[in-house]
Amino acid sequence: MNTAADGLHMLDLMYRIRFFEQRAKELYREGLVYGALHLYLGEEAVAVGVCTALRKDDYLTSTHRGHGHCIAKGGDLGRMMAELFGRETGYSRGRGGSMHLFAPEIGLLGGNGIVGAGIPIATGAAYAVKYRGGDQVVVCFFGDGAANQGTFHESANMAALWKLPLIFLCENNHYAATTRVSEALCVPDVAMRAAGYGMPGEAVDGNDVMAVHEAALRAVARARTGDGPSLIECKTFRYEGHCMVLHDHRFRPPGEEESWRYRDPIDCFEKRLLDAGQATPEQLEDMKQKAHDALAAAEAFARESPFPDPAAFQAEHPRGNWQCVR
Repeated sequence: MNTAADGLHMLDLMYRIRFFEQRAKELYREGLVYGALHLYLGEEAVAVGVCTALRKDDYLTSTHRGHGHCIAKGGDLGRMMAELFGRETGYSRGRGGSMHLFAPEIGLLGGNGIVGAGIPIATGAAYAVKYRGGDQVVVCFFGDGAANQGTFHESANMAALWKLPLIFLCENNHYAATTRVSEALCVPDVAMRAAGYGMPGEAVDGNDVMAVHEAALRAVARARTGDGPSLIECKTFRYEGHCMVLHDHRFRPPGEEESWRYRDPIDCFEKRLLDAGQATPEQLEDMKQKAHDALAAAEAFARESPFPDPAAFQAEHPRGNWQCVR
């Protein structure tokens, strides 16, 4: 963080992610959000710490829990909310929903409902960057559950072998749906697996936005100068259940969630900025209000937007062009 403005920008993004998720939860319960909804509450520091280390023309692949990634990379709140509402003005024209935000204009190569599926997509994008002689960096977000998928190991080997400009970014929120990470991972840290592929591996406090940001800067510099991939594991925690229809708090030990909320990423960063004299309470309240105002405008945009027209979709994709296997 070079200036107070950088810190305030990070905090503003964290506010917007937190408020977006809180409102999405309410709207889902009102029946206005279509499809599955996986909330990012509690993990805001990871997306913000990483994406503020990137350029606009850098790329990333997201996950089923990707609203924070989109906002941190510069996504439009209105188009995001419209996608959740199933409206034509959404990022995937209302046809993808929460798990399939796709915004190539900001480098977002899509979310994915398949665990670990974004990893080989990111590897392909990184190969394309190197093939074209570019200097962009690709970040692949994935969870601790995806760290056990074959796609991770195959992609890590290929990326290291070819020195691709790729950052494997594991958001370890300690649960793959209802399975605790200690029950599925044979080593203490996902980051330890980097050694098997000859790349740097680093585990950081995923609730400390600056720790995440500094680790991301190191990995970005390495990738951009042709030194190949890195693996960063951000240890964090999601406050909500796996998704809105799976309330898995009963699988958590007593007091676990409370201990993580005591280290809430937004509360901790607010205190850091205030203690350093880089922000005032009045500034923070003003930022929060502006974030709420932006979210209200995004919701109004989504509500006023039309639903997709099935006839238009059929016209764009004539049945005669579909390949059917019977």
